[in-house]
Amino acid sequence: MSATQHINVPPENHVKVLGGQGWVGFIDMLGSEITIANAARVSFGKMKTTMEEKDVALLNYLIENRHTSTMEHVVFTFSIHCPLFIRGQWHRHRTWSYNEISRRYTEIDMEFYTPDKLRVQAESNRQASLADADFEDKELRQMISDHNQASLKLYNDLLARGVCREQARGVLPQNMMVTFWGTVDLNNLLHFLELRDSDHAQWEIREYAMAIKQLIKPYIPNVAKYFESKGQPW
Repeated sequence: MSATQHINVPPENHVKVLGGQGWVGFIDMLGSEITIANAARVSFGKMKTTMEEKDVALLNYLIENRHTSTMEHVVFTFSIHCPLFIRGQWHRHRTWSYNEISRRYTEIDMEFYTPDKLRVQAESNRQASLADADFEDKELRQMISDHNQASLKLYNDLLARGVCREQARGVLPQNMMVTFWGTVDLNNLLHFLELRDSDHAQWEIREYAMAIKQLIKPYIPNVAKYFESKGQPW
């Protein structure tokens, strides 16, 4: 990332989500699959540098039997561009470390999420929604977009009249886009993916979970293969 690049410009290695309105990018990684195997063998004072077939078998055994501390030695850092309401869900995962852009310091690159399609409320589950192809939402989506722009105008008017950013930002809606960095070890990342790439998860955050799987699969191909063998999508 150059010294002049804004944080909410996606890194080179990223996957777009939410119809292109959001993204998740791969920033950095510590360790590899052989690190997991070496962590399991540290009791014997042994260490290898390359992954072999017996190491894959050991890896599968560790996952199958939930010897998860070995996977805590592999760490990923991502850059995430998402609506505030998704950021709120994400931060429920307190095993991650977070840093994000602050509207106390800058008002550049203000963006808002407008769904490409609105869903209807599920009657039997308060926290669930349902896709309905017959639901007429064009006017409603325009109302959301108009509200976004009205909120931004009020925010800018407050700044122009001398109100500080830390108070003016209070008028901005929950679908304002925010960019943050998230760092997590592989064990807790797998738990995140189990919960968030699920039929029970909100569609928007599930998009991010699937994007993360796409980004990390080249780095942990045997871990991904294990879960695929159990019928879990990757």
